[in-house]
Amino acid sequence: MLPPPLRSNDISIVHSIKQVYATLYQIGHKIPKRDKLGIHQVIEHLTLETMSGILRASLTQKYQKREILEHVRVSLEILKHLVRIEYEQKVIPEKSYIEVAALLVETSKMTNGWIKYLTQNPAL
Repeated sequence: MLPPPLRSNDISIVHSIKQVYATLYQIGHKIPKRDKLGIHQVIEHLTLETMSGILRASLTQKYQKREILEHVRVSLEILKHLVRIEYEQKVIPEKSYIEVAALLVETSKMTNGWIKYLTQNPAL
């Protein structure tokens, strides 16, 4: 049996996390090798895991989504803190930090909205 087609809110959150990764990937070209292979590598890896979780949630049965999304929510909070550390340690410039932070906040809001929707509509 094929999974149901993605709803518009599923696509926007997937697009949002893709933008986060694309931005982080571009930033990686401009930072020193030591930082790129240190904290930035952890951030990129966690972003890919988060993207994987979002895609998994969008394609799983409704009763499984909430647990996956709770894990995604925690991963996004960790990402926010790691990116903040990168900025505070002057690994990335302020402009890049603001761009990534805004994308992470947007993605986090979408995730929290999705969780709230699932909580309020458990029969779905």
